[in-house]
Amino acid sequence: MKTAEIAQRYLDYFERNGHTIVPSASLVSDDPSILFTIAGMVPFIPYLNGTVPPPYPRAADVQKCIRTNDIEEVGKTARHGTFFQMLGNWSFGDYFKEGAIGYAWELLTSSEADGGLGFDERDLWVTVYEDDDEAASLWKKIAGLPEARIQRFGAEDNYWSTGQPGPAGPCSEIYFDRGPKYGRDGGPAVDDSRFTEIWNLVFMQYAITNVRSKTEFDVVGELPKKNIDTGMGLERVAFIKQGVDNMYETDQVRPVLDRAVALSGRPYGAVHEDDVRYRVIADHIRSSLMLLSDGVTPSNEGRGYILRRLMRRSIRAMRLLGVDAPTFPELFSASRDAMKSAYPVVDEDWARISQYAFAEEETFLRTLASGSTILDLAVTQTKDAGGTELAGSEAFLLHDTYGFPIDLTLEIAEEAGITVDRDGFDTLMREQKARAKADAKSRKRALADVSVYGDFRAKGETVFTGYTDLETESSVLGILVDGVPTDRATEGQIAEVILRETALYAESGGQVADKGVIVGPGYELEVLDVQKPVPGLVSHTVEVTRGDVGLGAPATSVVDRANRRAARQAHSATHLVHAALRDTLGKTATQAGSLNRAGYMRFDFSWSQALSAETRTEIEEIANNAIYDNLEVTTRVLPLADAKELGAMALFGEKYGETVRMVDIGGPWSRELCAGTHVATSAEIGLISLVSESSVGASNRRVEALVGHDAFRELAAERALVAELSANLKAPRDQLVARIAELGANLKAAEKKIAAFEAGKLAERAPELAASATTTGPFRVVSAAIGAVGSADDLRTVALAVRDRLGDEPAVIVLGAVAGDRPVVIAATTARAREAGAKAGVLAKTAAGVLGGGGGGRDDVAQGGGTDAALLPDALSAAVRALEVA
Repeated sequence: MKTAEIAQRYLDYFERNGHTIVPSASLVSDDPSILFTIAGMVPFIPYLNGTVPPPYPRAADVQKCIRTNDIEEVGKTARHGTFFQMLGNWSFGDYFKEGAIGYAWELLTSSEADGGLGFDERDLWVTVYEDDDEAASLWKKIAGLPEARIQRFGAEDNYWSTGQPGPAGPCSEIYFDRGPKYGRDGGPAVDDSRFTEIWNLVFMQYAITNVRSKTEFDVVGELPKKNIDTGMGLERVAFIKQGVDNMYETDQVRPVLDRAVALSGRPYGAVHEDDVRYRVIADHIRSSLMLLSDGVTPSNEGRGYILRRLMRRSIRAMRLLGVDAPTFPELFSASRDAMKSAYPVVDEDWARISQYAFAEEETFLRTLASGSTILDLAVTQTKDAGGTELAGSEAFLLHDTYGFPIDLTLEIAEEAGITVDRDGFDTLMREQKARAKADAKSRKRALADVSVYGDFRAKGETVFTGYTDLETESSVLGILVDGVPTDRATEGQIAEVILRETALYAESGGQVADKGVIVGPGYELEVLDVQKPVPGLVSHTVEVTRGDVGLGAPATSVVDRANRRAARQAHSATHLVHAALRDTLGKTATQAGSLNRAGYMRFDFSWSQALSAETRTEIEEIANNAIYDNLEVTTRVLPLADAKELGAMALFGEKYGETVRMVDIGGPWSRELCAGTHVATSAEIGLISLVSESSVGASNRRVEALVGHDAFRELAAERALVAELSANLKAPRDQLVARIAELGANLKAAEKKIAAFEAGKLAERAPELAASATTTGPFRVVSAAIGAVGSADDLRTVALAVRDRLGDEPAVIVLGAVAGDRPVVIAATTARAREAGAKAGVLAKTAAGVLGGGGGGRDDVAQGGGTDAALLPDALSAAVRALEVA
């Protein structure tokens, strides 16, 4: 039974039993405390904890999930995968334990001919929470399971909570017996490899508080509405139904594994280490494909870092299998073909997905090449200094700064005959993880518990009137001070105010929040920010500038008209620039993020190379021609499927409901899903002036533009600057470029003459410096700070001139100077000095360490530098002392 068929049978079964079928949410989680949708229940948290009223009493879905906390286990077990799909059925105050158990048992054990999954009842075991007699009794009643196949576990295994105060409850897990080939008999309590968990039924019936750990908390009482949250692992059911040993060999994953085998030429199933690598590749390529399809792009932080790590682990595994050439074009294509029947977007959006994937592989292959060079140098320096162990800090630098894998560092070091201070590396890694964890916790704390908004959201959605009105009368629904609900805010306080209706736009879709005020009898509130803390609810952060405001008070939200007008211009300009980019570069130049505020817009798009000046001009011209043509701007609210069929573009990472707002500028020329505010016709934008274009990653570019009056003021300032230059240089405007080029050439010529003069003066010092040589051990040493020089090259010239004068002696020259306000050191050695053990690279590095910088180089000549020029005498002394142990 194919994976997609299992999923469809699941959905069909629950739809027949009155459940609303809900599409999978994005892998990018709405919850700011987590990066990804890590479990099937994540999209339903607002309904489960009562923050948002559920739109249906019961539902079922197939949810895409990413979980990387067990990434090191991927490939080693039958069930660990970073991307997985969770089949779930949900009840929000509707059916409870008896319904959940009945549905699960019927679907699992009904014959395939009747639409079930066809499991043999004799192969199924269950676990229940140790005190949940009700669940145990229901399993006997509904499924006829004997006591021996119902095992009781403690809270560590069979009690669910979010880890925070709120809803919780016991759970019951269903296990499949894979048979004696896979381990000992006796149920999941004896062997959870033979007995594989396939379904978890969570009975959310209690409210808990004072959560101290997973197993330590206080039960407040029963929830007024009890919920059901279930999750069945699609991959686990698939590998059982398909008769294979693990999830990596199922129909959606195995094609990638087979392609990797073909590329490497090594068989699967022959060598354990190779098999693990093949499974890692198969899993990580699929996970990367799915993350890219949901708009995540490779980067060095957050979600992008996780994606980059998955992709680079795949590249690394292929390298260990003997393949150094690019493999992503074949591996990603194999994954696309395996997944497109379940997720058509991976095929429809292949041009964009493949662009990011292939560029990332190309970048990392270059990283491996450059990292190998850096590592080779570190190894050489370690051995030259008489060491046998590469410092943990060096290995960590390669990993953290260059993305060079530690296992590759270990391999190369071993080949060179030295070890790596793995304990030192691991210590630095732990410190980094601790910092990241602390940062995540602080962010989680800073984003207060959204359950505080539950009572307000339960009264209905905030009505946004700002598309048509800039003032709206309403009333105060809620007030929070320091995150705590209160009935009044007084003059001078910062508070959150929730209204039933508002004309003020809440930040979303790249558009910043409106400016404005909220006024009522005896009070005035300056609006500092407008946000949506939970879906459907708008909260205004305000400063009470006059009077007091209380619950239920009349309130009129007033939008700053000038700011809104400029914000509308900027948002509509963003759409025009997007359309112009696609006209110029093609359909793969898709949006990767945006920001627009009054007078300014920023637009990120998928593209891997800088735009030429001609291309920038063309994009700017197309966008401004659209303004000149005074295109009509229309908005429509329609079903999401209809909007997509009409070709509307969606912003990756944005969440869309079943109905969406579609904005057209000039009909289909610019057609996007957008909840922002816009002008009525394109001429209202006035003017777009592109001011910059830059890189924001290996495959992303960014354009920034000024809009409307801000664009006009910028161009007026440039015109004034041109006029001033023209007057000062006594050249007409059309001759300015030639005149400035002429002045530049004259300046360069003058600089060359000055540099030649200064170099000559420095060279004249060579005899004096050579004559100052002193003896240290077997060496004749020249050590001096010679003041300021034009560049490090000038200092190098002097050092080499001194060395030439001492060429027949075992001479060492260490000179220091200040170049451009920074200290620089040059070390040089003669052939006889090198024979006696002097190494210029070691001396330069020693001196640079005193200066607070770095250095190194060849044995004959090397350079170092730092930040503190006052330490030059100490640096030179340190280098001379290093000779004593050479």
